[in-house]
Amino acid sequence: MKFSIERAVLVKAVSQAQSVVERRNTIPILANVLIEAKPDGVSFRATDLDVEVVDRAPAQVERPGATTVSAIMLNEIARKLPDGALVQITSDDAAGRLTVEAGRSNFSLATLPREDFPVLAATEYSANFTAPASVLRRLFDKAKFAISTEETRYYLNGVYMHVAQSEDGQVLRCVATDGHRLARIDALLPEGAADLPGVIVPRKTVGELRKLLDDDEADIAVSVSETKIRFATPEITLTSKVIDGTFPDYSRVIPANNTRKLEVDASDFARAVDRVATVSSERSRAVKLALESDRLVLSVNAPDSGAAEEELIVAYSDEPLEIGFNAKYLQEIASQVDRDNAVFMFNGSGDAALIREGSDQSAIYVVMPMRV
Repeated sequence: MKFSIERAVLVKAVSQAQSVVERRNTIPILANVLIEAKPDGVSFRATDLDVEVVDRAPAQVERPGATTVSAIMLNEIARKLPDGALVQITSDDAAGRLTVEAGRSNFSLATLPREDFPVLAATEYSANFTAPASVLRRLFDKAKFAISTEETRYYLNGVYMHVAQSEDGQVLRCVATDGHRLARIDALLPEGAADLPGVIVPRKTVGELRKLLDDDEADIAVSVSETKIRFATPEITLTSKVIDGTFPDYSRVIPANNTRKLEVDASDFARAVDRVATVSSERSRAVKLALESDRLVLSVNAPDSGAAEEELIVAYSDEPLEIGFNAKYLQEIASQVDRDNAVFMFNGSGDAALIREGSDQSAIYVVMPMRV
């Protein structure tokens, strides 16, 4: 195998691939990236047996072929080569070496046979549709903060993507929850997505997917089966197993009867929470919200470190209310709000609060209260 590739193209392709590789590996081949050179270009493939990414890049291929080499090592070398360099990559299968040359730099790396490299088995996808990158980015970005990190509740360790019924008809919906807060985000149902089986997309896959979704102009081809999900652009294909579990009935925890309504500037609210939480102890991180007519007082009282209080002018005309929340959860939800105003719907001090972005019903958040 022998080909030449621009340094910037190599960096982009290899960095995408190597991020899938687990740094602590008991199987040596999983630390490697599979490089396949064909007359029409080069592909870089990496996997951890649950997620697989293939990145295709343009290159001048002199001799087609394939080999595997340390993904992290190749990424480091590519990043450190000078800007604008033309990189020549040659493999010698007999010697088990890969040579990387650019200008006066020359590297010789150990390889492993391409036959040992595992490839995710092909699967029949029951739903295939295309969605703009911006739509998928909104769905996953707004939901992912609520993914649970508790390994024992593995079925919450991802984003539940499914077709749901809303007031305006069927929608593509993403939901995530960790039992303390919940995010439910809707988008118009793309053509071809009606048969989508509900799947839980793992946390790692959601992180890797984010790199495909930066280009607002891009359309992402999505294929889903009961066991796998695939996201593809012309350059990159990300395939992942989905979490084998049943996502709980989240609709039961979304409050339907909260009538006390607070409207507040989302960014002012997030900054105020951040300021008063400075004095709170890490253990509790509880912020008390005291509401009365058009006035919100946020306060923290941490006996071991101090106290803080801040007042905001808000729109509130219901009965006075005092309720406490985890400061981190409030900040994370407030930071998701794209509109100027965040709308909080409360019931009582012991009940979950519902948060919306202005009058927009397509994104709602739920957060459980804390005792303060």
